[in-house]
Amino acid sequence: MRAEALKGHLDGLLLAALEDEPRHGYAVKEALRDATAGRIDLPTGTVYPALHRLERVGLIAGSWSVVGGRRRRTYELTAAGRTALSGERAGWQEFASTVTAALGTRPWPATS
Repeated sequence: MRAEALKGHLDGLLLAALEDEPRHGYAVKEALRDATAGRIDLPTGTVYPALHRLERVGLIAGSWSVVGGRRRRTYELTAAGRTALSGERAGWQEFASTVTAALGTRPWPATS
């Protein structure tokens, strides 16, 4: 999938990847890749700055842990993050149905 197609939807994708359980940054990336059968495989240079930004604005909360002798930050949705995810989903449904209507199989623009 082209990166341009994801612009404006990154936050919603990351929030959705954290909906079921807390995850560390790389696991968020893997969850998106797995959920989309590999069609969305974001670079770590995109995922980590976005996670930090979502944490700064209070949509996710992070905590440090040590696993196998290595420190890693695990993220989970906050109540505000769950509300934001709901809004992202509603916005996506509206966007998707509008684009589907415009790009459907009928001639465009529609003639009367």
